[in-house]
Amino acid sequence: MKNDLILVSAFLFLLFGNIQAAASPIQTDSIIKQDTDRIFDTLVNIRRDIHQHPELAGDEARTAGIIADRLRSMGLEVETGRYGHSVVGILRGAYPGKTIAWRADMDAIPGDFKDSSPFKSLKPNVHHACGHDIHIAIGLGIAEVLSKQRKNLYGNVVFIFQPEEETFKGAKALLQNGLLTTTRPDEIYGLHVTAFPVGQIVVRPNEMFAYQRRIRIVLNDQISAQEVQQLSKRIQGMLFRTQPDAKPWEIEHTINPEKGLVAKSNAFQNYLIINEPFDRYAEKNKLVLEANLYETHASNLGNMLARIEREISNAGYQKYLVSVTFAEQNPTVFNDAALTSAAIDILSRENRTAQLMPSYGQVPFFNDDFAYFQQQVPGVYFFLGGSNFEKGIIAMNHSPEFQVDEQSITVGVKSFSYLIFERLKNPMGK
Repeated sequence: MKNDLILVSAFLFLLFGNIQAAASPIQTDSIIKQDTDRIFDTLVNIRRDIHQHPELAGDEARTAGIIADRLRSMGLEVETGRYGHSVVGILRGAYPGKTIAWRADMDAIPGDFKDSSPFKSLKPNVHHACGHDIHIAIGLGIAEVLSKQRKNLYGNVVFIFQPEEETFKGAKALLQNGLLTTTRPDEIYGLHVTAFPVGQIVVRPNEMFAYQRRIRIVLNDQISAQEVQQLSKRIQGMLFRTQPDAKPWEIEHTINPEKGLVAKSNAFQNYLIINEPFDRYAEKNKLVLEANLYETHASNLGNMLARIEREISNAGYQKYLVSVTFAEQNPTVFNDAALTSAAIDILSRENRTAQLMPSYGQVPFFNDDFAYFQQQVPGVYFFLGGSNFEKGIIAMNHSPEFQVDEQSITVGVKSFSYLIFERLKNPMGK
C-alpha cells in the first residue's frame, strides 16, 4: 500500500508539475529578450557573411549550407533540397499541438548597387538589395530562441528557408513538391524588411500589395507608331483611377507617417495605375503591346480585359485586334483576417520591442510569392522597418543605395519569437 501511494504521488507530481511548467513559463518575454540579445552578434555575423556572398535565385547553395548547419546545431530536424536549395527545419515541442510555419526567403538580386558597408558584396552585380539576408538572420534567430523553449511548446514550428522568391518560383515549386503534405502547418507567418523606421512593424488584414497584372494586347501589324502611342494612352486613361490628388506611383511616400500607409487617409487606397507607354515588339508578324497594371480591388479584375477590348473597339481598331489577355497574373499577399487580429493582439502586449502600426493601404509595384502559401494555409505577412534616417540608412527595397539597420534583426527575432510562443503555449484550441 505504501509503495502504491508513493507511485501515485510520483505520478501526480510528474503530471501536474509538467503541466504547470508548460502552461506557466516564468517571464517568457524576458527570457526571449535575453536570448535574443545573447545571440545578436552571431546573427549579425551570419547576415554579413551572407551579404558578402549573395546568390541569385536558383544558385543559393552556399547560403543553404550555412542555414542547414545552423539549424542542425540547434537540434532541429533538417531537410534540404525538396526544391532547389530549400532548407526546412522542424522544431518539435514537448507536447502535442498545432504546427506553425515561418517562411524566410534566401535569394539576392542582380544589379550594380552602391554599398558603403565594410561587408559589401564580393560578387559583381549581385547584391542583397532586397533584405533577404536580414530575413535569414531573423529566421535563424527565431529558431534558436524557440529551441530553448521546447519544454513549453504545445506543437511544432516549421522553418521554411525558401529559394527563388525574386523570380516568383520558389514557394509554388515547394508546394508542388509536397511541402505542406509532410509538414502540415495550421498557420504560416513571414515578413519583409522595408523602408519604415527600424522598430516599426506594419500589418493589415487582407491585401498587403495591389494586384499586379501584365496586359498583353496582340494586333495585326498594320498600325503606325503614332497610332500605337495614342491607343496606349487611351487605354491607360480609361483604366486609370486614384483618389483626388493621390499619386500612388510615388512609392517613396508609402513610409510617410502623415500620408503614407499608416495614415488613415492616404494615396495608396482605391487605385488602378498602369505603366505607360506600353512595351512594344513584333512577334510572328503581329504587334504586341504589354504593360503592368496595379489594382487595389480584386473585384475589378474580372471585367478588365473586356473593358480594354471595348476601348480598342471604341477607338476604331477592332479590325486589327487579335487578342487581349493577362500575360502574367500572380496572386497577391492576402492576410487572414482572424489570424491578423490575433497577431496584432499578441504583438501589442509585447510592446517594449516594436511599435505595431496598422496599414491602411496597398503597396504597388512589389509583391511576394508568400501568397502561394497563403492560398493553402491561413497566414500573416508583416512589413518590418529597416531604416534609420538619422544614420542615413534607408531600406527602400531594390533602390541603388539600399541599406538596413541591423537592429531590425533584434526587433524581428524578439517580436516574432514571442508571437509564435504565445500561439503554442497552450494546448490546441485553449
